[in-house]
Amino acid sequence: MDFISMLDKCGNYGKFQVVILLLYGYTNILGSLHYFSQTLITFTPEHWCAHEDLKGLAAEELRSVYANISQPSCTLLEDVINGTGIAAAHGVCTEWIFMRESGYESITTELNWVCDKSHQPALGQSLFFLGSVVGTMTFGFLSDHIGRLPSLVLATLCGAAGDFMTSFVYTLPWFAVARFVSGLSTDTMYYLMYILVFEYLSPKSRTFGLNIILAVFYCFGLMTSPWAAIWIGNWRRYLWLASLPALGVLVYPLLICESAQWLLTKKKYDEAVACLKRVAKFNGRQVEDSVFAEFVKHYREKTSEEEKVNSQEDTFLGMFRTPRLRRFTLTLLLKSVIITLSCDVINRNMEGLGTSPFKLFSLTSIAYLPAGVAILLLQNKIGRKGMACAALFGGGIITTATGFLIAFLDPRQHAVLLAIMVALGRFGATVSYDAEIQYAAEIIPTSVRGRALSNIHVAGLASSSLASYVIYLSQYYKPLPSIFISILMFFGAGLCLTLPETLDKKLPENLADGESFALDESFLYFPCFHRKQNTEQNA
Repeated sequence: MDFISMLDKCGNYGKFQVVILLLYGYTNILGSLHYFSQTLITFTPEHWCAHEDLKGLAAEELRSVYANISQPSCTLLEDVINGTGIAAAHGVCTEWIFMRESGYESITTELNWVCDKSHQPALGQSLFFLGSVVGTMTFGFLSDHIGRLPSLVLATLCGAAGDFMTSFVYTLPWFAVARFVSGLSTDTMYYLMYILVFEYLSPKSRTFGLNIILAVFYCFGLMTSPWAAIWIGNWRRYLWLASLPALGVLVYPLLICESAQWLLTKKKYDEAVACLKRVAKFNGRQVEDSVFAEFVKHYREKTSEEEKVNSQEDTFLGMFRTPRLRRFTLTLLLKSVIITLSCDVINRNMEGLGTSPFKLFSLTSIAYLPAGVAILLLQNKIGRKGMACAALFGGGIITTATGFLIAFLDPRQHAVLLAIMVALGRFGATVSYDAEIQYAAEIIPTSVRGRALSNIHVAGLASSSLASYVIYLSQYYKPLPSIFISILMFFGAGLCLTLPETLDKKLPENLADGESFALDESFLYFPCFHRKQNTEQNA
């Protein structure tokens, strides 16, 4: 009577699962509002150095005035003669004319964080990702000691508190501090809720339920948040809107229960049984007390046997002691850095593409839906390696093409084409990110899976602190971020070839299994081609 059998008796896809999936969807909306609020509050609209003769001019007229000036946004004008600006020999620009999107006031327009201060949003936002590294380790530690549910609630409220604090700052140091606090919950609330949902769903319904809920609700949050920001009109009030819904997690403990599997690992058998009885009652199932007694007896005996056998426990550092596992681990760490950084830059690099960054961000977020469907339809057919490699390689091609288009085309005249390329880039990045999560979990042996995935995730989050600086490269040459990211994605696609295929294979349970896993497999082995070859040979 293991946990899966017990859950089947209590109901593995009933009313309780519907409720927990809806809460998972709500958490995804909170996560999208929280994570991309940093993008929305620091959007920098087109701007020019202010001059008395420029008051009341439209955007096209301002562009004409500055047409012959190399740095129009930061060059002080001495005079305007016949509609042409004459640059001043000396002087520093202290006021700017901003072409605000529907009057939206961002932190860069309010505090004039442009020109010689244009690095300040990037510097402050990098603290957000530093906070995410600290938060992942901190709340990961807490989740193993006080439980998944309380850690989820604390992480979500911590992130909301950071966003709320940010809405009251006026200086870079306080902005950095507030973003650090906000970053503490980044992704942590998503992963903790993911674990809770994963454990209370039947194995057959996990892939479909989790991916569809993620695609629909996360996409909804991304597509609506830019319009909400424009409707509110001010970055400070938008952060209130993004943070206050987080209070909804306070009702989670009233609707769902703690991870029963975590309680079993902590030998809290009575509490685990209480959770499962709650699930059974919610689903309208009647389960005899004798069945629960058998269930507890099974786990008591199992724990006793494991304590006798496992005198030396596998550790994450043990993955570096043998050559193949060491190569797999280093590859997964580096791939996580590449994919996380690429996704963040592609999702945030929305300015100067001929379209309102708000509209571009909102409309191209629809890419999350087909990305989720692509994972469901293709990953079990072409394999994990093929999916990860193809997504990164295809994303690299699209990002490269986008960079060249930005370099040689006028964004204002080819805004639709660039928007399509951005959407395709986000599609490739999203597929890469989603495929990476499952692929890494299957390569890593069961005995160290939780700790290893956490460390790999932390490495990826740490790389995200560089995203703002990669985007800042556009100040020197507009296509530079796209070129840099495309090189990384091509390199990541190559790294995928060095990893073993995991589709339809017995996954490694310990470090010894991991070292010998897919030992004789070729770098160029792909299940889809292998099946085709077998079919032709049999014919």
